[in-house]
Amino acid sequence: MIDELFFIEKSAYRKSLIHTLDARVKLLVTVALIIAIVSLPYSPSVFMVGGIFLFYLAFLWTISTLSPVIFLKRLGTIMPFGLCIILFQVFLTNRYYTTFHVIAHLPLGIHVYAESIEFATILFLKFVVCISALVLLSSTTRLQDMLEGGNQLGLPADFILALGMMIRYLFVFGYIYRKILETFKAKCFDPFDRSLSYRYRLKQIGYTIGTLFIRSYEQGERTYVAMLCRGYGRDSHIYRRQLPLALKDWSFLGISLLFIIAIPVLVYFS
Repeated sequence: MIDELFFIEKSAYRKSLIHTLDARVKLLVTVALIIAIVSLPYSPSVFMVGGIFLFYLAFLWTISTLSPVIFLKRLGTIMPFGLCIILFQVFLTNRYYTTFHVIAHLPLGIHVYAESIEFATILFLKFVVCISALVLLSSTTRLQDMLEGGNQLGLPADFILALGMMIRYLFVFGYIYRKILETFKAKCFDPFDRSLSYRYRLKQIGYTIGTLFIRSYEQGERTYVAMLCRGYGRDSHIYRRQLPLALKDWSFLGISLLFIIAIPVLVYFS
């Protein structure tokens, strides 16, 4: 997993119509899509709107010429975190329904409600649409372009700077971790080797975790000193380039926003 960190942006460096769009446009469309699907009332109409939005995202993914495997792998990595919350909804009542019908009785007084299953399914669909939009954004936009785009859209400079530092030190952490793994291999130590004592393996893993954080901290300090030597200070911010949007950017932004607004309106008022 850590080795994949260094290739997390590999797909973002490809060339396609979606890749070459301005990062500001992709950020605005992603935020608009998330707001649109999250703000929809909890009703069966969400299934149609969510399905259309997923079809639209699939269309954009096809245009980006990226493999569906990349999408499925990234979606599968994030999915367990949302499913843990969504699955519990079938056992709980919520404020979106006035009456509840029990369809299953479980031990310890736990009940499964038909309305709660519908609510959990709607919640799951909203979650998938939001995560799919974020996966599309991250897979077609470089991190630096995303930071610059957020800066140009007026996000707080301190927030952009902190996010940039987090991204920088995330790779530092991954670099140190990879060096420690290479040291383990050179010394023929395998933490999953059952021939070694469990206590010994646990002890070595504990030492490794401590060493990882200490060495990452020391590397971070060296990086910070190098930044100070190059003029970094309290008032340093990411350089904001004043780049006008091209015609294709305006066209994509207008069509996407019109589509995102029109679909819910047509479904709910038709």
